[in-house]
Amino acid sequence: MFPFGAMAKVKATLVCAGLFLCSTVLAIVEELDDTFKDTRVDDVWLVDFYAPWCGYCKKLEPVWYDVGAELKSSGSPVRVGKMDGTAYSGMSSEFGVRGYPTIKLLKGDLAYNYKGPRTKDDIVEFANRVAGPAVRALPSKQMFDHMMKRHDVLFVYFGGESPLKEKYIDMAAELIVYTYFFSASEDVLPESVTLPELPSVVVFKDGAYFTYDEYVDGGLSSWVNKERFQSYLQIDGFTLYELGETGKLVAIAVIDEKDPTEESGRDFQFGHMDGNDYINSLIMGEVSVPSIIILNTSNEQYFLPSEPVETLEQLVHFINSVLDGSAQAQGGDGMFQRVKRVAFDAKSTIMSVFRSSPVLGCFLFGLPLGVISLMCYGICTAESDDGQEDMELMKRDDEEEEDDEEDEPRQAPGELEGPEEDGENEEEEEQEKNPDDKKAD
Repeated sequence: MFPFGAMAKVKATLVCAGLFLCSTVLAIVEELDDTFKDTRVDDVWLVDFYAPWCGYCKKLEPVWYDVGAELKSSGSPVRVGKMDGTAYSGMSSEFGVRGYPTIKLLKGDLAYNYKGPRTKDDIVEFANRVAGPAVRALPSKQMFDHMMKRHDVLFVYFGGESPLKEKYIDMAAELIVYTYFFSASEDVLPESVTLPELPSVVVFKDGAYFTYDEYVDGGLSSWVNKERFQSYLQIDGFTLYELGETGKLVAIAVIDEKDPTEESGRDFQFGHMDGNDYINSLIMGEVSVPSIIILNTSNEQYFLPSEPVETLEQLVHFINSVLDGSAQAQGGDGMFQRVKRVAFDAKSTIMSVFRSSPVLGCFLFGLPLGVISLMCYGICTAESDDGQEDMELMKRDDEEEEDDEEDEPRQAPGELEGPEEDGENEEEEEQEKNPDDKKAD
């Protein structure tokens, strides 16, 4: 038999361990309130604005605690917190929160929105990138080679102080939410890389490098936005959202990654997407798997091949038909599509609420419907009551008319005196008509 005293000690140990874990969780993710506005300025904060009824917020919660634990254990200066946006709506509005969950990194007077996948690694990488300097120095060739291996896309400024460097720093402060930016001297470059002039901004990707030309490429921010993706990549909803800011045509192979039997200019962004759920919701239609779709992110149009694409020649022909305008465009951002999008999003939202929380869905949508039904019933009932009152008044009028008709025969004998009165009236009329005769008499 296990001694009773030993069992009590075990229970006490478990309780203490549970309390310790709870305190640890509370330490790595802080619950924030309206005093946060005055206390945040001295630190860098990563904040999750959530709503208690939001299904996506509940799904993010365990990931958020993992993010807090990772940043805490790595010695990051970033503090992690969360705030109920519905309880502190004023704070949410001040930080520009328009939906839930919203993740923001707050550094000084700046607030950076996170728009990537809601995974621990992606959120931690975002926090460490934005919390640091906008432009990081590469002091040696070894450091440059290390960063080339670590990053698929690498932006580097080469040269000394110049107006181009000032533009580069300002651009990096704006676009640090998407990628890293570095600066280095020309000495760190390998012999295979030759720059046309200094200073220069160079992007390294896809085993090659491309130099920024202000006269050809336009604004530096626009050029970086177009070049911050590899030529071919796996696309999900978040990536496609970011690709919308590049102005490129996006050619997507919609495939099933569990059945990888399908094969898949710089004006196009090529990629593939696992499954068709997101594309179906984007075009408000149905796309078969596998298939090819080209999206025009500037006007929300899309192009589908008229027949299945099975060969490289068919794929090239389809792309050329989009470029020369012979392919039929669908969708767009016209008024009809906007109305259709509103209806589609409303339907999707209602279905999502009912799937995640049926009770909440019944309360949100059943209560207004019940109130409206009661109002309609009251209006209809009032109209029927008024109709009954009118019917009763009509019946009373009919009864009174019948009573009057019954009284008329009783007054008939009195009418016999009528002729005498008529005779008197005739004599008076004769006197009025013949005044001369009276004078003669």
